Amino acid sequence: MSSDPAQTSERVAIVAITKHGTALARTLRDKMPGADLYYMEKFATGDEAIEGIHLFTGSVRLILPDLFQRYDGLVIFISLGAVVRMIAPLLKDKKTDPAVVVVDDRAEHAISVLSGHLGGANALTRSVASLLGARPVITTASDVQQTIAVDLFGRDFGWEIENFDKVTPVSAAVVNEERIAIVQESGERNWWTYDKPLPSHIRVYRSATGAVEAGFDAALVVTHRLLTEDEERTLLSNGVLYRPKVIVLGIGCNRGTPVEEIEQVVLETLAELRLSVRSVRNLASIDLKKDEPGLKSLSEKYGWPLIVYTPEELNTVELPHPSEVVYRYTGAYGVSEPAALLSAGAETWLMEKKKSGNVTISVAVVPHERTEAGVR
Repeated sequence: MSSDPAQTSERVAIVAITKHGTALARTLRDKMPGADLYYMEKFATGDEAIEGIHLFTGSVRLILPDLFQRYDGLVIFISLGAVVRMIAPLLKDKKTDPAVVVVDDRAEHAISVLSGHLGGANALTRSVASLLGARPVITTASDVQQTIAVDLFGRDFGWEIENFDKVTPVSAAVVNEERIAIVQESGERNWWTYDKPLPSHIRVYRSATGAVEAGFDAALVVTHRLLTEDEERTLLSNGVLYRPKVIVLGIGCNRGTPVEEIEQVVLETLAELRLSVRSVRNLASIDLKKDEPGLKSLSEKYGWPLIVYTPEELNTVELPHPSEVVYRYTGAYGVSEPAALLSAGAETWLMEKKKSGNVTISVAVVPHERTEAGVR
């Protein structure tokens, strides 16, 4: 959930059951465009239909199951104990349950109750508290200690967690100030946002070797490559693996090449280079291919944006092996190679070019500036 639900496209429901709570809920809804408001019919003022406000009768318990399914976040003006009892039967999984925030009847406190990290309740709590002039109450250990939230690490950059089952034990190691190794081989470097130095028990390494030599109790591993068996055994026995979006695939293909052929070349190439498919950021090609059915289908299947360039843009990249044949057909001396570099913002390729059947593929990795402080 966005850190500013007033500006988010995610769905938030505001619920109240008391007279004072209803007044506060209306105030909050006015400050949160897009949020839906629900309160008891007996507190209706007559403008509800015009304002799009939902009225209900009977116990709020009856509408909560539906709200749990339909909304990303719930802000409830009811006592904390009552909310806990009502939502208990509805809980399923921290990855799917909505954010739940409770506000007292005088708006003195906004309390993060459920799905603090993954569901965004902590961010929603801060936003609601700011809008109402309330005090945010957040009890998540990593937030209180201002340290790394393992389940959110890199999420703002689009990083994906590959082994979510390790999040809980690694999170415990972080908040208990055990020796934490962050092995970061790729991805954005500006993930530490607190206005203080990185805690001394957390150390950042450029490779697994340095971390293993120094020793650690838990690891956060950020890499686009497939780990070896030894690395998996050493780093992930108590470690979380993150996949940053850093791989750009430059693609050229003959007109009408089926998506199955393009996909096979892509997957085989990633396997040969020992790269994770989860770290692919986007496809890149020439603008002549912007409507190529096979490329468009591959883009849609994996959620990889297709970025295209004009021949003039592609020709700004100096190629070691320019092709006169490609130039005659496209106006560019190469397609996959310059497209990959331009899109990645890289100076060189991880793989310059490979031709397989009707497909030509190049691979580049998005460079991110290294922060030397604290890196080993």
